[in-house]
Amino acid sequence: MQDLLNRMALGNPGAAWLRAAAVGLVIGIGLRVVFWRIVVAAERWSRNTSTRVDDLVVATLKKTKLFFILAVAVWGGSLSLTLPDRLSTAIWVVLRVAAILQAAVWTNAALSHALENYRAKVMAQNPGAVTGMAALGVVMRAVLWGVFLLLLLQNLGVQVTALITGLGIGGIAIALAVQNVLGDLLASLSIIFDRPFEVGDFVIVDDLMGTVENVGLKTTRMQSITGEQLVFNNSDLLSSRIRNYKRMRERRILFNVGVVYGTPREVLEEIPKMIQSAVEGAEGTRFDRCHFKEFGDSALIFEAVYYMLVPEYQAFMDVQQAVNLALYSGFTDRGIEFAFPSQTIYLEGVEAP
Repeated sequence: MQDLLNRMALGNPGAAWLRAAAVGLVIGIGLRVVFWRIVVAAERWSRNTSTRVDDLVVATLKKTKLFFILAVAVWGGSLSLTLPDRLSTAIWVVLRVAAILQAAVWTNAALSHALENYRAKVMAQNPGAVTGMAALGVVMRAVLWGVFLLLLLQNLGVQVTALITGLGIGGIAIALAVQNVLGDLLASLSIIFDRPFEVGDFVIVDDLMGTVENVGLKTTRMQSITGEQLVFNNSDLLSSRIRNYKRMRERRILFNVGVVYGTPREVLEEIPKMIQSAVEGAEGTRFDRCHFKEFGDSALIFEAVYYMLVPEYQAFMDVQQAVNLALYSGFTDRGIEFAFPSQTIYLEGVEAP
């Protein structure tokens, strides 16, 4: 036993190696216990709070890897030894690589947890955005691992400046080649975050209209009112004028009524009140105004405005029908004639038959 303790290896006796192993073992077990205790305490704390920060801490620390703890333990144990410079440098490089990889794993875990929480929030409001959220996750993870890969290569002695320059030039070439796809992808993310519309909304784009079915990476799909599917590029969609009827709170209605010339003045004065009464008699309306607007080519024109207190188009048509029927009955009872396009021709120099 004494011979084993005195035997030299890499300039250190066996006893020094045993001490280094003991130190490394204590460090490894100690780190394992510390991380475990922190996770347990954070989980207990998270059950009693409504914040998500503690949940993020738990999800991150649970991703602590064994290789990182082993690397720290080996490095800590080696501090008590006198090692050749090349071996000390190698242990230090391994520790830095392990630390970078562990930091990448922690950051990825935190990012995944945050994205999952945000995805659940977005999905509750816009279920069709699942594809765009998946794309956002892929892009953010690609950037994350790209940054940590460059850090790893730099710590391994690789000159990353030239590599970054080459990647930049190559990235520009790729971006130019797929600029339309990238434009649609960025537009998809813009739709997800800015939310000009959501799945289920009825929208009008230029002269096309339909209900949004899905927001994808490149295109948005709608079901038109005539049955066919409408497909828009996301970038084209955002550059268009979009009218979102799903978010309408009230509907403003303007309509005209024309009566024949020759209608007595006192009757003309009654017509605005008759129209007001017809509108207010319908459910879910707010009357705004009614005026004798102008002398038309073949009619005396009244203009009326009212508001529907609900946005549904079916409800509007039901109310407008009720208003029209009430006006028809009221005008018939009062002997008021609706005007229709007509012309009166006066002939001079012609004897009547």
